[in-house]
Amino acid sequence: MAQSEQLSANYGSSTAPIRLFPNRASQSEKSDCDVSDLEQASLKTLKNTSDLVCFSHLRWDFVYQRPQHLLTRCTQERRTFFIEEPVFESSASWWLEVSRRECGVWVGVPHLPHGMSEEMLAAMQQSLVDELFTEFAIANPMLWYYNPLALSFTNHLEPVYVVYDCMDELTAFKGASATLKNWEAQLFKRADVVFTGGQSLYEAKQHQHSNIHPFPSSIDVAHFAQAKGIADDPPDQACIAHPRLGFYGVIDERMDLDLLDGIAQARPDWQLVMIGPVVKVDADSLPRRPNIHYLGGKSYLELPRYLAGWDVALLPFALNESTRFISPTKTPEYLAAGKPVVSTSIRDVVRPYGHQNLVHIADSVEEFVEKAEIAMQQNQHVSCEVQLRAYQDWRTRVDAFLSQTSWDETWASMMRLIEAAIQNRASASEAMSPILEKF
Repeated sequence: MAQSEQLSANYGSSTAPIRLFPNRASQSEKSDCDVSDLEQASLKTLKNTSDLVCFSHLRWDFVYQRPQHLLTRCTQERRTFFIEEPVFESSASWWLEVSRRECGVWVGVPHLPHGMSEEMLAAMQQSLVDELFTEFAIANPMLWYYNPLALSFTNHLEPVYVVYDCMDELTAFKGASATLKNWEAQLFKRADVVFTGGQSLYEAKQHQHSNIHPFPSSIDVAHFAQAKGIADDPPDQACIAHPRLGFYGVIDERMDLDLLDGIAQARPDWQLVMIGPVVKVDADSLPRRPNIHYLGGKSYLELPRYLAGWDVALLPFALNESTRFISPTKTPEYLAAGKPVVSTSIRDVVRPYGHQNLVHIADSVEEFVEKAEIAMQQNQHVSCEVQLRAYQDWRTRVDAFLSQTSWDETWASMMRLIEAAIQNRASASEAMSPILEKF
């Protein structure tokens, strides 16, 4: 199967992928099809609003998280483009593969030749971005950055507004580019507004920009609350005994593998269910015990069904530089599903979830086992009246906490800040006009 066909089949795009080639290509190579053939009417629906073009270090179809939650909402207001990091090919040519997801987001994947210098890669990506802007008639867009490195090939653009949604401290991640810190400093200078993915990240970055705001992980309560009413297990989980302690998310250098192994060894009667792709760590280094079950990645739609079958939800993150500023989206998701949670002392979990006694905090194997046992008793709330009242009190406090946030409200709050800043800029410009006319 051709690579473009694989992308369409695996990732469920609602249009056939388009291949955009740089201007230097021959006319016969320039494009696989004309954009006018691709739902042109829908492209013009939002013609009175600026398009949003996002540059991300994440793959749209990898794990459904913050960018997907926000940008799917963006499509209700404006055309939305999501440009990923490149895929490297043995071919000497380069192109941008563009396809539209069912949510309305246009996803662009640069395909570049292996072995190019950083300068050449930036030049190639700039040519592909320029071609995208030409083919889709993008002018004066809002630029939305998750990846500061993208500034190396987008600095020439003339946006109406620049947003840096700093969802993680990328410089602390394994394999981070040595130039990332410098590009982020430049992005802070160019951005009109900066959002952070959590309170601790905001505290670390707040002095680097005058218009910076924390937006911690939010929640689609209705989606995860489905878990409370699901009785049947997915086939690959149905054969796993109880009690089940589960985790979903990316399994990478942020996971405390020694802690996971220690829990499994201390309580061989507990079953640890691990859902998610393994990234940046050798799969052979993962702890292997009869009571640890790696079920692979699952879609966002499938997660409530897996959660429904767990007794306790886990956040077994290591305490290191890569987790210092994380704000796990799964924390409120676990709670919305009605599951007691045990987490290591990640700062943005301790504040506010630990301080409000919504989540159990533990770091050592012994502490984790102890807190997990308490959490299981909490989940078996029908065994006595005292436990029932304690469970009901916990649920009331959880529901009250979760009612204060949603991805809809997060997106609306972000847009209010952006619109206010644009309006203030316009007002300031109008106020300056009479003064400038005197010169």
